[in-house]
Amino acid sequence: MDTKIGSLDACKPANNAVCCPSNGSVCTIQNSVPSTVVTSSEATLGRHLARRLVQIGITDVFSVPGDFNLTLLDHLIAEPGLNNIGCCNELNAGYAADGYARSRGVGACVVTFTVGGLSVLNAIAGAYSENLPLICIVGGPNSNDYGTNRILHHTIGLPDFSQELRCFQTVTCFQAVVNNLEDAHELIDTAISTALKESKPVYISIGCNLPGIPHPTFSRDPVPFSLSPKVSNPHGLEAAVEAAAQFLNKAVKPVLVGGPKLRVAKGCDAFVELADACGYALSVMPSAKGLVPEHHPHFIGTYWGAVSTSFCAEIVESADSYLFAGPIFNDYSSVGYSLLLKREKAIIVQPDRVTIGNGPTFGCVLMKDFLQALSKRVNKNTTAYENYHRIFVPEGHPLKSEPKEALRVNILFQHIQKMLSGQTAVIAETGDSWFNCQKLKLPKGCGYEFQMQYGSIGWSVGATLGYAQAVPEKRVIACIGDGSFQVTAQDISTMIRCGQKTIIFLINNGGYTIEVEIHDGPYNVIKNWNYTALVDAIHNGEGKCWTTKVRCEEELIEAIGTATGDKKDSLCFIEVIAHKDDTSKELLEWGSRVSAANSRPPNPQ
Repeated sequence: MDTKIGSLDACKPANNAVCCPSNGSVCTIQNSVPSTVVTSSEATLGRHLARRLVQIGITDVFSVPGDFNLTLLDHLIAEPGLNNIGCCNELNAGYAADGYARSRGVGACVVTFTVGGLSVLNAIAGAYSENLPLICIVGGPNSNDYGTNRILHHTIGLPDFSQELRCFQTVTCFQAVVNNLEDAHELIDTAISTALKESKPVYISIGCNLPGIPHPTFSRDPVPFSLSPKVSNPHGLEAAVEAAAQFLNKAVKPVLVGGPKLRVAKGCDAFVELADACGYALSVMPSAKGLVPEHHPHFIGTYWGAVSTSFCAEIVESADSYLFAGPIFNDYSSVGYSLLLKREKAIIVQPDRVTIGNGPTFGCVLMKDFLQALSKRVNKNTTAYENYHRIFVPEGHPLKSEPKEALRVNILFQHIQKMLSGQTAVIAETGDSWFNCQKLKLPKGCGYEFQMQYGSIGWSVGATLGYAQAVPEKRVIACIGDGSFQVTAQDISTMIRCGQKTIIFLINNGGYTIEVEIHDGPYNVIKNWNYTALVDAIHNGEGKCWTTKVRCEEELIEAIGTATGDKKDSLCFIEVIAHKDDTSKELLEWGSRVSAANSRPPNPQ
């Protein structure tokens, strides 16, 4: 049985489970309307693509113009309901589409051939690693130039135009090169539907001479996608649930740990349903923060091995059984492969597979189905949570600052915590903000995003642009280090042009702090910028933007008051001057363990 993709309204999460709609479907199609005839001037490839983007829930595309995509952009911006956001460079356009997809469920960027495509490639790879459906559209060569042995500009000087395509093949799940109109409709629809089904980026290259040509295949509005849902093997599902229930029901103090693949598996609500039913202590891996409601009565924090939130690791690692839903165990999430977990105690639930202990494994079992069925078969067991409650000691507050004392980072995040509400979202840049933001307690409805698997510094500037554009009703709070900001700073300009009201905390501590704690060297020191003056220059009196520097708690309190008061409708850029050695204790521990993992000598030959 086919199922229609849900409307945008149906996609708005009721809790912190950002991008995990309650109906378990992809956040894509806006309306299911009958196909209608369009005028010949609109029956073009460009308008068909534009209508498809609007239909799947995209109202903004992030672009950088180039001569190969200009005609295509004309047809995209002619579509009612589709807004073009011109970015300063292709990398940021890709990062913006990434941030947009995290909120809307799908995003899109438009760049030009090769020079644009290879520039955006890094952002597409990050979206692939994070399982985000992203439509990367490239304006390609004139269809007449294929196979002619001609050498074109924007290429590496060879008559073979496939270099860009070959690069994208490893970081996208489908590639469509549209160089004739006969199969354009099929290729475009296949690419977009594949992105939605696989929750991965796709690549669409469109010949620069094709977007404006009418063709009979585009003479009607496209019929809304109707994607067949994946289904579990019922016998495998029953066997997996039976084995898991036996495994968990004989445990004395089992726990639940949510992982980042809850998002791609659409399993957030089912995971909470299981947590409600079983009463186990509930935690998340760091990259799953924001996918599980932290106001849940049995939530105990982030499990991140030696750098977990207080008392969480003790409960998880001392459990005699743990269910991990959608985990990714890499060197970062395992703190240099130092987690104290035993496979024989674990149930690992992946999007379409369940493994219990050292075996057996059950394939063709969807996570959502498994968690929902398991919630009806497990016995209530609150032992682990009671143990947590018994040993838990509330975190102390940072030492009170002396008057005009240099601002400490822990004081900064104490004040950021007070800013959070259901009308805010947090974007954490790669670096010490990972660790400080993990300790923030997210109120109901507060969004949270960071890029842990790929960990590309500079991601947050573009991602903040895209996320804020996708949910204008929320105020985004971005925590960005100075080193990361220098990579992608230009698109502060686009935020101002779009009238966004984000609050950016730029933490100026003079270098790549996260790299310092892994392996220090003179290359981790960067040239200091006058960041507020830079943003003022970008502002240039056009749009709403306010900047300030803070050096002590008194100035921070005043700045936050202004940003949330008189300047609440402006982009607010707050440069926080911090000592170069002012880092979280978690980064110190994590850095030393990751350094040890990186420094392992070669195995004997």
